[in-house]
Amino acid sequence: MEEGHSVPCPYLMPNKTANSNSTELKIRRARPSDVARLAELSGELGYPTTATEMKVRLRRVKPANNAIFVGEDGGEVVGWIHVSVSYLLEVPLRAEINGLVVGEAARSRGAGARLLEAAEAWARTKKCEGMSVRSNVIRARAHAFYERNGYEHYKTQKSFRKPL
Repeated sequence: MEEGHSVPCPYLMPNKTANSNSTELKIRRARPSDVARLAELSGELGYPTTATEMKVRLRRVKPANNAIFVGEDGGEVVGWIHVSVSYLLEVPLRAEINGLVVGEAARSRGAGARLLEAAEAWARTKKCEGMSVRSNVIRARAHAFYERNGYEHYKTQKSFRKPL
């Protein structure tokens, strides 16, 4: 995980007001000090974890091919997005949204769209030709969000898992 930059990053989004009822929303890279809130939000997404485990996971994420952005509103992290470059044989270079969550109290105020914009801008710097995201079939609200933001549903599939 990258801990900040000494020079401006072209994919970090300038401060904007999410809506008239919100303080300024700032999009920035995740920091080690964010782990407790990232873990809490991961639980809201349906993937509960501890701050200790989140810290381990963040260390494993290599910045060369991954980015984790947070939305900060009034000094509080209200959401995060994890995006990575997918090097696949069958398709041109693309980035995949591995996770996106905005806390319940901050939803429908623009934070998700701003996080998505930051991820897409980062993907462009990596020369990606497209973006992809997988979303559980039960997440109708998320599906509508992605469609509003220019994503199209192109395939339905089953996912399989095997413990090792």
